Parts: sequence; C-alpha cells; structure tokens
Amino acid sequence: MSGRDSRRPGDDDLPRETAVPAHSDPTEEPDLIEDPELIEDPGLIPDDDAGAEEDEPFAEAEAGLDDDELSALEAAAVLGGTVDITLPTGFAEERADRLLANAAPSLSRGRVQALIRDGRVTLDGATIADASRRVKPGQKLTVTVPVPEERRLEPEPMALDIVYEDEWLIVVDKPAGLVVHPGAGNDRGTLVSGLLAHGDGRLSSIGAPTRPGVVHRIDKDTSGLIVFAKTDAAHLALARQFADHTIRRAYTAIVWGVPAVDPGRIEGNIGRHATDRQRMAVVTRGGKPAVTHYRIANMVGVVEVSEKPLASVLDCRLETGRTHQIRVHLSHVGHPLVGDPVYGRSPARLQRMEDPRIKAMCSFPRQALHARRLGFVHPVTGRRLKFESPLPQDMRELLASLEFF
Repeated sequence: MSGRDSRRPGDDDLPRETAVPAHSDPTEEPDLIEDPELIEDPGLIPDDDAGAEEDEPFAEAEAGLDDDELSALEAAAVLGGTVDITLPTGFAEERADRLLANAAPSLSRGRVQALIRDGRVTLDGATIADASRRVKPGQKLTVTVPVPEERRLEPEPMALDIVYEDEWLIVVDKPAGLVVHPGAGNDRGTLVSGLLAHGDGRLSSIGAPTRPGVVHRIDKDTSGLIVFAKTDAAHLALARQFADHTIRRAYTAIVWGVPAVDPGRIEGNIGRHATDRQRMAVVTRGGKPAVTHYRIANMVGVVEVSEKPLASVLDCRLETGRTHQIRVHLSHVGHPLVGDPVYGRSPARLQRMEDPRIKAMCSFPRQALHARRLGFVHPVTGRRLKFESPLPQDMRELLASLEFF
C-alpha cells in the first residue's frame, strides 16, 4: 500500500485512506458522497469519453433516435459488429453519412463513407451506393463495422499518484488531461498503459484488450480518484457495488454563479443532444432518469456592479450515474462548470469586463471538476475503504485568484 498526505486547507481531519469494518454504519461517512458517475452498465464501460465536437442538424429532441440503438452503434464502431437503426416518426430526413457520423462519436464522416463504399450499409435491406442517399422516417439502416484487428496495449512508464494498492486493486489520483483508456484518437499515453508498466502490470482481463481493469471512468479533463481491478473477481465485485449504488464518491465543482436553492436537487432525464450527437443533454422525451444533489460549500468573488458572487464551490452527489451527469445537470440549471468546453461557456457580458478574477475564470483551461472522495467495500477483505484527494493545484489557484483563501 502507498499513499501521501491529502489534506487541503479547510478540510476536516480525514486520512487519505481509512479502513473500517464493512458492517459499520455507512452514515459515518459524509452524507454528500454517493456518486457512481460515468458508469451506466456495471463492469461494461459506457461508450463515452466523448469530447468530439462535430455537429450536424438533427431533428428536435423528442424525435431522436433510440438510445439503446445509439449505444449499440457506438459499441460496434469501437469493437465491430452489425447494428440496426430505425428512424422514428418525426425524424428529419437526412443524408445517411451525416446521420451515422453524428449518431456515434467514434464514427467519423469519412469512416462512414468508407463503410458505404465497401457495401457495409444497407437501407431497408438494399445496399446504399451513395453516401448522400437521404434517409426517411420509418426506414431501417443496417450498419456492419468490421471487427478491428486485435490490439495489444503497450506498457508506458509514467509518473502515477498511487493512493492505495494491494494484490486485488489499485486506487489512483488521476490528473486532469490524462485519458483513462485507449479509444478513438487516444491510442497511447493513457492511464491504463501507465498501470501496465507499474509493478507487475497485472490488471483484470475484463474489458481487455483496450480496457483491462477499468471498472469506471472519469473524463479526460476531470481530475481525481479512480479505482482499477487487478483480478477478475475483484472487478466483478466492484462493478456490482457500482450497480447497487453503494460506491460512495464526492465531487468538488466550481461553477458560474450561485444556485438559488441550497442544498439542491436537480432531476431530468439525460440523453443524446438533439443537434450534436456527441454531447449529452437534459431531454423531455427518452433518455435515462438522472438525479443530482448538491450543496454550496463556498461562494467566491464579488462583482462590484452587482454585489453578487462570481462563482460557487459545490459538493455534488449523484443518485444515478449517467454520462457527464454533473456537467449536464449544472449547465441545465444555469450554473455550468467553470472551464467546461462542452457544456459551459463564459457569459459574454463578463468576458468584456476587466476584472482579473473574471479573466481567470474565462481562461481556465478545463472543467473545474475534481473527484475528491471515494469509498467502497474491499471486494475480498470486506473492509470499508475511504480515500481523500486534495484539490489539484490548478483549481486551488483559481480559487485563490477569486479571493477564496
């Protein structure tokens, strides 16, 4: 086991790692911390790390494609396979190549056009010869993506912040900017590759070849705690805890403005964005139920003209674990994460102001979100483990610039 001092100014006196009997009253842990974020299917990783920016016109949200079909298409784009996509009533007529490219983050338009040229896309059973073929409501597209050649991950030595390690699992404090596992456009330099070069390089075979040991994920530009399994048995046991919502996790978020309600509850189904299929959004029809709880930890920076705080620091807890849930929900209620390039942007009126604090917020280079705390029952010993991560330097500096400290 390894670890380091994790306290930050203002924290309660918590150790980086604590073990207590598994039958202990879970209320001993702070009540804001249950959050299986970014896990939708236990043990099987959701197909986002999304981050792509291409947008093509789609029908309004209520006429969107089926979420299960979209997930299957994205899985096929990565792993290979055949998928049927049926266009629902009310769906806007669209070119086949644009439709499919927008439907799956891992399918570029060029790749879709290549599939069409190879005769791997049919419309109502007939091969499509032209990528510009228009697809209409009620028609069924069938896409066959070849199974990719087997990929073998190469170990890549890198500096890792190991918070805890034993023969069954390893907990890492991931820095912002590091992708968890290989995916579209990220074949090298991932956290998984670094773990394969650490110690004996053992990770569970579940998720192999590109996602060995990966029980859950956090976004590339989100920092904080993440656990990996070294054995298949540990992997399955941890995945079950995610499925049962017993993994306890807290996030610290820095958002624009101050929520009017404290503590607050945000409820709204999350599904694919109506016009940008590589983003998620709160939708009125379809999607998956999602509930986010938050409380205001601090309010920072005051604009003289309004005498209102510029930002607030939130502690967040999720009842559900949908893709990008914290980011989507906070943006939906008008308090996007500072620095979020996908779901938030600096208000135009503030960008014109000369206040250095506002400039610091507008120029923050990533979403200000940190997976601060992680707790779970050890899959083998049955002991309850709790871990604490200090706020990373970039978020500390941002708060300092807002006169937090």
